[in-house]
Amino acid sequence: MLCSLSLYKAIKKKYPESHITLVASKTNYQIPFFDINPFVDRVLIYDKSSNKTILNFFMQLRDRNYHFGFVPSTIKVSRTSHIINCLSGAKIRVGVKSIDGIKNKSSFLLNLKADFNWKDKHQLIRNLEIARLAGFDLSDDELKNIKIEFSDDDILFAKNFIRENFPDRTKKIIAFHPGAGKIDNTYPAEKFLELIKKIYKAYNNYVLLTSGWTDEKIINKISSQLDEQSIKYKVLHNLSVKKLGAVLSMIDLYITNDTGTMHIAGFSGVKMISLFGPTNPNEWAPRNNNSFFIKSLTGKIKDIFVAEIFNLSQQILNE
Repeated sequence: MLCSLSLYKAIKKKYPESHITLVASKTNYQIPFFDINPFVDRVLIYDKSSNKTILNFFMQLRDRNYHFGFVPSTIKVSRTSHIINCLSGAKIRVGVKSIDGIKNKSSFLLNLKADFNWKDKHQLIRNLEIARLAGFDLSDDELKNIKIEFSDDDILFAKNFIRENFPDRTKKIIAFHPGAGKIDNTYPAEKFLELIKKIYKAYNNYVLLTSGWTDEKIINKISSQLDEQSIKYKVLHNLSVKKLGAVLSMIDLYITNDTGTMHIAGFSGVKMISLFGPTNPNEWAPRNNNSFFIKSLTGKIKDIFVAEIFNLSQQILNE
C-alpha cells in the first residue's frame, strides 16, 4: 500500500478534487487504509464469501461514474482485478500489456496499456510508470518527498512516549524490529539478540523493540534474554501506523527486517538499516538518504553477519 503512493499522489497532483476509490481484497486483519494512503477517498472491500456480499460490492462499485480505472499489476497480474475494473464502467482502463516480455492475458480488458520492463525497478517507480501511461506524473523531488503526514496528536503522542520512557537526551535511542510476516524474511532471534547486546555495549543506548500482531513469539524470546542480561528495553506492540511512524521519526536508528514496519519507517524519515534475504532490495528497500540496507549474499537472511550490521550501525551513528 505504501509503495503505491506514487500512483495516487500523481493523480491528485493533476486533479486535486478527484475522487479515488481503492478496491481491496478481504483480509483476516484490519488494514488502516486511510492512515497509509491519504489520497484515497473511499475503500471498497471485495468480499466473495457469498453471492450477497458479491452483489453488494458491485452495487457500490457502480454507484459512481469513473473516468479512469487502474490495474497496476506491479506485484502480480490478477484476472479478478481486471474483471472488476472492467465492470466498474471506467471509461479509460489502464494497465500492463506485458511485463518483462510476459504477456498479460487479461490485457484485452484494458483500453490504455503498454509493455513494461520492470526488472530491478522499485515499486514506487513501477506504480508511477502506470500513472504516466495515463498522463499523470511526479518530479524526482515530489517522488522523494512522499512521506507519512503526522497529525498534531500523533506528534504529541510520540513526544510524550519519548519523554516518559527515554528521559536522558544524551543517550541514543536505537530500535529493533525482529519480527516479519514471512519466515524467510526473519533474521534469527539469537542473532538479533547478539546485535542488540553488541550495540548496547558500545553505546549504552536506550533499546526499543517494535512488534506487529504476528511477532509475539520472537519478541518474548528476545525480551526474556534481555531481562537476564539486565538490559532495559521498551516494547511498542501493534501501534497504529501514524503513531509508530511519529515515534520512529524521533529516534536515532532503526534496524528492521524486510517487513511492513520497514516501509512505515522509510516514509517517516528515520535513519534505518533494513535486512534482506530472498527479496530484492532494488524493488522494495525504502528510497531516501536515511535508508540503508544489507542484502544476504546467499539469499538467506540468516547468513548476514552480525558484525556487518554492527559496522554499518557505527558508520551511521558516528556521522
